[in-house]
Amino acid sequence: MNTLPKSERLHSYGAIRHLFTDGKSGFVYPFRYMFYTEESPQPEVAILFSTPKKFHKRANKRNLIRRRMREAYRLNKESLHAVVGNRKIEFAIVYSSKTIHDYNTIENGVKRVLQQIIDNL
Repeated sequence: MNTLPKSERLHSYGAIRHLFTDGKSGFVYPFRYMFYTEESPQPEVAILFSTPKKFHKRANKRNLIRRRMREAYRLNKESLHAVVGNRKIEFAIVYSSKTIHDYNTIENGVKRVLQQIIDNL
């Protein structure tokens, strides 16, 4: 099922701080990503999407980019869920380009981010 419920979103301040301090990071144009993984009795994947105000001052542009990122992840998350096993994976995708790219560019970037996270597991 291609949904993105709140249980799959990273929203706890402590979890976000832990991710940014202890997680591994990488860059795939136009995204910077951080991820943290640990063993867990039940598989769990949580994600955070971010678009900095530094690059896009207008909220409607940041919202457009986040909507495109969420949609691309929602449609391509099965590849990550298939290899989770008994792990808890938390990751963040940060849009780090000054230009607003079309959906296809964003989707290809999200696919490459997911593939790099899978390769690092």
